[in-house]
Amino acid sequence: MTIPATDRTPAPTRTPRIHRAWWVTAVVLAALVSAAGFRSSTGALLEPLESEFGWSRATTSGAVTANLVIYGLTAPFAAALMERFGIRRVVALALLLVAAGSGLTVVMTSPWQLWLLWGVAVGVGTGAMALVLGSVVANRWFVESRRGLVTGVFSAAGAAGQFVFLPGIAALAAGPGWRWAALVVSVAAVLLVPLVLLVVRDRPVDLGLRPYGAAPGEALDEAPTRHTGTHAGPATLAVRTLRESVRSRTFWILFGTFWICGWSTNGLIGTHFIPAAHDHGMPQTTAAGLLALVGVFDLVGTIASGWLTDRVDPRFLLFGYYGLRGLSLLFVPALLGPDIAPSLFVFIVFYGLDWVATVPPTIALCRRHFGVQRSSMVFGWVFAAHMVGAGVAASYAGWVRQSTGDYYTAWLTAGGLCLFAAMACLAISRSPERGPWNAEGEQAEVASVA
Repeated sequence: MTIPATDRTPAPTRTPRIHRAWWVTAVVLAALVSAAGFRSSTGALLEPLESEFGWSRATTSGAVTANLVIYGLTAPFAAALMERFGIRRVVALALLLVAAGSGLTVVMTSPWQLWLLWGVAVGVGTGAMALVLGSVVANRWFVESRRGLVTGVFSAAGAAGQFVFLPGIAALAAGPGWRWAALVVSVAAVLLVPLVLLVVRDRPVDLGLRPYGAAPGEALDEAPTRHTGTHAGPATLAVRTLRESVRSRTFWILFGTFWICGWSTNGLIGTHFIPAAHDHGMPQTTAAGLLALVGVFDLVGTIASGWLTDRVDPRFLLFGYYGLRGLSLLFVPALLGPDIAPSLFVFIVFYGLDWVATVPPTIALCRRHFGVQRSSMVFGWVFAAHMVGAGVAASYAGWVRQSTGDYYTAWLTAGGLCLFAAMACLAISRSPERGPWNAEGEQAEVASVA
């Protein structure tokens, strides 16, 4: 007779000295770092592409918008695909798609090809490895008391990718040419595929293990994350989750504030900081170095945010993060210049600490209000809003620059939106709302933290 997975007890000799969760985390972290690096490369390639092909800032910004929007809209469906087909298969295929999309740009000649390769291929590939991937891994491989810190580490991967790839990509674009930068991205994606296939497994129970941090007497498949009705297709699961979640006020607040988060990070700073600094006389490679430095400090800020999320009400953390970010953006026009002034360096440090510090508390609120089983797909939709906001901001800022000759209005708009988001976070209720999204008793598991 076959023993159910939840009743199996692993032999003591199979317990590794280093829990497999950490090896899976390391490889997934590498995939997230690479995905972030692939996506952030677009900001360093805008001006080289415009110079070679004679394309306008609106054209190249539009391709970035397509990339960001498709990246975001892929995330909730990627979460459903991981539920249906497994993490390993989805991530491996996503890396191959990124490699193809980036590699083929070296032979493009028309704007529509840039939109197709950057927007669709790289957008879908990196979207399948978005922060939703980190949420799925954290929920499956770690118990609840360890998820905040792990989520913070995964969130910091975006900054790490920016730090690892961006200076090199900018240097290649300024030296041998942007095609070399595109090929580096393609080769790096291909090299990661064997590592993912070798190390990553979908759940601890697949190896006869418990999630990291689980007590010895607990069932192997503690806190399973399978969505009700897994026989439905991934698209059906994602749409059903959205249909249920939109009845919640909390969902709309998280959706709206994360839309603003994307506007003020990937959309504005990530896409336009380098050309904006160049407008003020700063060399492009210097500006890319500053943007990479944002990534360095984001590693610290986001991991610290994950640690704080396990201890402080996430609503208050979000209020502080958005409020301080909004105030800092209002001062950017006065800080940019040909040289790195101390005031600009202070902004870079502060913005780095705050860059994606919003992610761990946002994921925690998704778990609290929608339950562990649904939280990854709910966060997928919230993250989609993040990237749609980023896409709108990328085009908006490009339009402002082309219409007025500078980015002044774009900075002020982003600052005002962040201040609004800070106030909106205080309207999130402390206790989970009742509704179909937690009708199966999950809300007891995700009761509000102290």
